[in-house]
Amino acid sequence: MISLNLDVRFSPVPSPFPMSSKVQFRLRVYNDSTIAIGPGKVQLLEAIAEAGSISAAARSLGMSYRRAWVLVDEMNRALQTPAVNTSAGGAHGGGASLTSTGEAIVRHYRSIETTARMAAAADIAALTRLLNPQGTSA
Repeated sequence: MISLNLDVRFSPVPSPFPMSSKVQFRLRVYNDSTIAIGPGKVQLLEAIAEAGSISAAARSLGMSYRRAWVLVDEMNRALQTPAVNTSAGGAHGGGASLTSTGEAIVRHYRSIETTARMAAAADIAALTRLLNPQGTSA
């Protein structure tokens, strides 16, 4: 079963309030109970595309190589075709790159975020105007 979960938290949205106030948008696509696509996995895909390896991507995100590998494997298993191609290390080193599926995931995910942010801008502004400018301590 494939399901979609929208955890509405837009980020970052300019606000007249202190930096502790923010609204974020987090989209997660589930395949059964597995998060097939989510904000962390999309961020990892972007880092892999930039770094050219899972280990370098993991370092840039402050996560362990093992955690990054588990996320990539989990994502690849949930998809019809893999999002990431890997090549084994060795004398010349290994590497990783996004497949056309991985590139499409990043493109569509970021497009959904932008569309949702624009569609909800007035409501987000109305909600943030209801916040206490002094934060929760007032």
